[in-house]
Amino acid sequence: MINPLRGMKDLIFEDSQKFVHIVTTAIKISKNYGYSYIEIPILEETALFKRSVGESSDIVGKEMYQFQDKGDNDVCMRPEGTAGIVRAFISNKLDRQDSTFRFYYYGPMFRYERPQKGRLRSFHQFGCESFGEASVYEDFMIICMIKDIFNALDINFALKINSLGCKDCMPPYRVKLVSFLSDIKDELCEDCKRRIDINPIRVLDCKIERCQSMLCNSPKLIDNLCEVCDSDFEKLKSLLDSVNIEYECDTNLVRGLDYYNKTAFEFISSEIGSQSAIAGGGRYDRLVEFLDGKSTPAIGFAIGIERIMDLVQLPQAKREGFYLGSMNEKGIENLCAISLNLVKNNKVTLEYKVKSLKSHLKSADKIGAKIIIFIGDDELANETLWIKDLETKEEKIIRIDELEFS
Repeated sequence: MINPLRGMKDLIFEDSQKFVHIVTTAIKISKNYGYSYIEIPILEETALFKRSVGESSDIVGKEMYQFQDKGDNDVCMRPEGTAGIVRAFISNKLDRQDSTFRFYYYGPMFRYERPQKGRLRSFHQFGCESFGEASVYEDFMIICMIKDIFNALDINFALKINSLGCKDCMPPYRVKLVSFLSDIKDELCEDCKRRIDINPIRVLDCKIERCQSMLCNSPKLIDNLCEVCDSDFEKLKSLLDSVNIEYECDTNLVRGLDYYNKTAFEFISSEIGSQSAIAGGGRYDRLVEFLDGKSTPAIGFAIGIERIMDLVQLPQAKREGFYLGSMNEKGIENLCAISLNLVKNNKVTLEYKVKSLKSHLKSADKIGAKIIIFIGDDELANETLWIKDLETKEEKIIRIDELEFS
C-alpha cells in the first residue's frame, strides 16, 4: 500500500468540509473589502524566493522543495504566496499602472520541515495582498479584515503588532543591534550567529529559549524609529483603539521573512499548542522594486488553514437536495430522466441499486437529503411518484408529469 508522504495529508470528510467552510468564509469577507481572486503557479524559479524571502530565512536556507527540472531550470515548489503574487504583479505590468490592486488567493504551499501538529510539509494558506496604497489606513483595514474572518469563523485570537522601520531608520538601528549581538555572540545558537552578518534583525525571531533570554536587553527598533515610521505606528495604534481591537506591542516580532518593513503583525491562538500563530503579515513597500518592478507600496497577510482547522466548528448541517430511489429496474430508468432535470438547480443523489423503501429512507437520511422521491411497484404501474419531505414528514403521491423541476 502506498501512503501519503511524511508531512502530507489528504483532506477528506470533515477536514475537507472545514477547508471549504474556511475558504468560502474568507473569500466572502475579502470580496466585501474589495479584493479579487488571483491564481499563481505552484512551481516558480528558485531565484524568486531567494531574492524575496531572503537567504537568511529558514525557508530558503533549509525548507524549500528545490530541484532542477528537465530543462535544467532551478525551480522550487512555492513555500509561501506573497513572492509569487508580487512576481505576477510585475509580470503582468500592473506596477506600471497608477492604480490600487487588491488580490486574494488560496492554495497549497510546501516546506520541508519537521512535521508536527498544525505544521505540515504540504499545507494551505488563504492570503490577501494589496498594492499601490502607502497609507497606514490600509494597514488598519487589513487587520480589520482578518479580525472579521476570525470572528465569522468563531475563532478567539490575540493580536501582536510591531514596526520594522524603513530604509531611513533601519540602518542606524542595525548598527546598534549588531554591536549588541557581537558582545553576546558566543552565547547564541549557530543560526543566530550566521544571521548577525546576513540579516541581524532576524536574530530577534529566534525561538530558542536561551537566545530569547539573551535578547531581553537588546536595543528595540520601536525606540529607534524615524519620525514618519513612529507617526504611522502611533496612528495604527490609535485606529485599533478606536474600534476596540485589543493588541500587544511585541518589540521582538519581526516575522520569518526578510521582505517586511514598517507594520508587522501576527494573530495568535492559545488553543493550538506551541504553534500559536494562526495568521500573520505586514507591509513590504520595497519588495516590488527588489524584484525589478516599479517601486510600489504593498501590504498583505496569510492565514494557515491547517493551523485553524481544530478551532473551527462546522455550521449546523441543514437537510438539502433530493434522494431518488426505486425498488425495481424500470423505476430507476424513469428516475434517471427526472434527476437530469432536478440537478440543474438542486443537489441530487440517484441510487442505482434496487432496494426497499425502508432501505432507501435510511440512505436518504444518512446523506441529509431533504426530499425523497421513490418509485415502487404501485407507483410504476400508475406512473406516479411517492414523495416525502424528511424535514416536515409530509408525504404525497403525484403523477410523474406533475413534478415541478424548481
